[in-house]
Amino acid sequence: MKLFLRKLKFIKYIYISIKLIYFNYKKLNTTISNSKISASIKHSGAELFSLKNSHNKEFIWEGNPDFWGKHSPVLFPIVGTLKNNTYTINGVEYQLPRHGFARDMEFQLIQKTDNSAIFSLKYNEETLKKYPFQFELQLIYTLNEATLDLEYKVINKGETKMPFSVGAHPAIALPEAFENYAFEFEKKETLEYYLLENDLISNKTKVLETTDNLVPLNYNLFKNDALIFKTLESKSLTILENSDPYIKIDFKDFPSLGIWTKENAPFICIEPWLGYSDTAENSGDLFKKEGILVLEAHQTFQSKFSIQIL
Repeated sequence: MKLFLRKLKFIKYIYISIKLIYFNYKKLNTTISNSKISASIKHSGAELFSLKNSHNKEFIWEGNPDFWGKHSPVLFPIVGTLKNNTYTINGVEYQLPRHGFARDMEFQLIQKTDNSAIFSLKYNEETLKKYPFQFELQLIYTLNEATLDLEYKVINKGETKMPFSVGAHPAIALPEAFENYAFEFEKKETLEYYLLENDLISNKTKVLETTDNLVPLNYNLFKNDALIFKTLESKSLTILENSDPYIKIDFKDFPSLGIWTKENAPFICIEPWLGYSDTAENSGDLFKKEGILVLEAHQTFQSKFSIQIL
């Protein structure tokens, strides 16, 4: 009898543990879907971590930490790296890590339908120590046929002007050999990009060579880190797999774009940006930072990009 009771207790413990794991999963993640695609978003960082078609094929990088442990982090209130990870506001010095803090914070799910979800991050005592502005950042995910729209809403809740940048960092999974993929930019143009030096934007540039508007992928393109385009005429980019359309990223609201991967990694990051890293000559004043946006008191800024499964 004692053995039976111990076994029963153990089974009950396993059942409760599984139930807690399931509860926590449901609590920490939200999934939206329609007849064509589904998207799953972590409440931590409001980070998209899954985008599947109706055949259950995954298009977002799995987040294997051996290469890169994220999927699609939200970049706010800066994009890229600050000089010495430091900036000033009215002569007072503050520090922010690369790409800001939003990607590491818990968002609140404030609205959900079958095919949409809205997440919110508001200023608090912790953020005010790093970024002395009263803000709300909303991430709005909406499915439309085979397209996922990702909208950023930045609200200045304070009484003063607020400098900020915002950007995306989705990693698209590439299940085949890297060389089987290519980019097709929307327009034929000179694709001049800036090189990074010590994580800062240098004055050195290169031109990305194209053939019939196509850029075949190879890891040598990224031997000096990301390709950073401050401005582009193209407002969309299509990834081709074996010459067939695979994924299209539309970023008409974002003037800048970063493209990045790691050597031998089976993903490519297409990163629409409003802002980018400091230059070595940067003064440190956040209001004077190249590419920074400034939002008036009690005003709202909105921008959107989309990922379409082809």
